[in-house]
Amino acid sequence: MMRSRGGRDGPARVAGIRTRWHTVGDGDFFCPECGGDRGYRRRTGRRRFVLLGLPLLPRGAAATVVECAACRGHFGLEALSEPTTGRLSAMLRDATHSVVLAVLAAGGGGSRVSREAAVAVLRDAGYSDCAEDQLITLLAALEAERRPTAGEGAVVPSAAGVEVAQVLRPLAPHLAASGREALLLRGAVVALADGPYVAAEREVLETVGEVLSLRGGDIERLLATARTPS
Repeated sequence: MMRSRGGRDGPARVAGIRTRWHTVGDGDFFCPECGGDRGYRRRTGRRRFVLLGLPLLPRGAAATVVECAACRGHFGLEALSEPTTGRLSAMLRDATHSVVLAVLAAGGGGSRVSREAAVAVLRDAGYSDCAEDQLITLLAALEAERRPTAGEGAVVPSAAGVEVAQVLRPLAPHLAASGREALLLRGAVVALADGPYVAAEREVLETVGEVLSLRGGDIERLLATARTPS
């Protein structure tokens, strides 16, 4: 990532190249220099050859930069692809909701103890107003979206199963290994609340692990760990 120090020019030099910057946008981003959420300005610039403080010859356009409002550091536009801390928290909360719902839809939705475990996991993830009746309503809607396929008695994957992959893929690159493992374990806790994994629950959890870029051996280890009494 391009990184340079912005700010005002230093003492005048006899000759050199100077850039005149213009702000073309602003917002919030995760500053890699500060290590936290900061305001930014997106800036374009024109370079000129300067002699004795006087701009003389144009030297073309400077690369567009992202300038941190706090440290004044300059970064490439790729810095804007990193989610802010607030955005990352929201993505993780949504991912937990999708994983839990997919697990319930796969086998535990009819069990009250599983729904209670799901409520506890979701409240811990930030859904403080989550209630069992909300989950029942969501599960009913997902069940209604299932449709028969050509195979006798078969159904297409539930909407929750499709959604969970869509939600996890953009999040996975931004999570450390411990965060990806914790997300899988949250789903495992819900699946085990009413007894051992059923085949459909394992399939969902293995899919979650694969989308989170966990290795097969690690997925098996985590699912076994969740099953082991503490």
